[in-house]
Amino acid sequence: MLLYNFEVTLLRIAEYDSYQTINMKNNQQEVQGRVRESSLDSANEAVDDSIKSSISRYKVKSSDAITERLRELDKEWSIERTLEVNAASLALTGTLLGAFVNRRWFLLPGIVSTFLLQHGLQGWCPPLPVMRAMGIRSRREIDEERYALKAMRGDFKEVTSSSTPTEVLKTVRST
Repeated sequence: MLLYNFEVTLLRIAEYDSYQTINMKNNQQEVQGRVRESSLDSANEAVDDSIKSSISRYKVKSSDAITERLRELDKEWSIERTLEVNAASLALTGTLLGAFVNRRWFLLPGIVSTFLLQHGLQGWCPPLPVMRAMGIRSRREIDEERYALKAMRGDFKEVTSSSTPTEVLKTVRST
């Protein structure tokens, strides 16, 4: 009986450690973002360098130039959007080719859907490294540059330590 209790205790400790490891990984992914977590360090460094370069370039430019860059960032496609559009296009193409050319083309939508599901669940899929190498950024990375430029432009001067959460949110949403 004593040995059984000891084994149960060890099992509970192992389960708790496993839960903590999973929880720490999820927290790390929330901080970094799933795309960054799943990307090579060299790809992440290239994106970071690009953001820093842009911030440095616009640091000496006028408010109008920063506003123009912010408009460009609004139009930039994130890696998530790029994956979704490419997956939908390939799935539709495979479906049409399967219906009108050869039934084997029905494999393409299945493969593409699997990649999209994998990206949704894990934050990684086979096309991701190629897209990262092309310099396509995550929404979070685009927003990092956006808010750095807005801060340089002075958009958040109204926010103080005594601002209410509603006032802070209103300021962020209005910029």
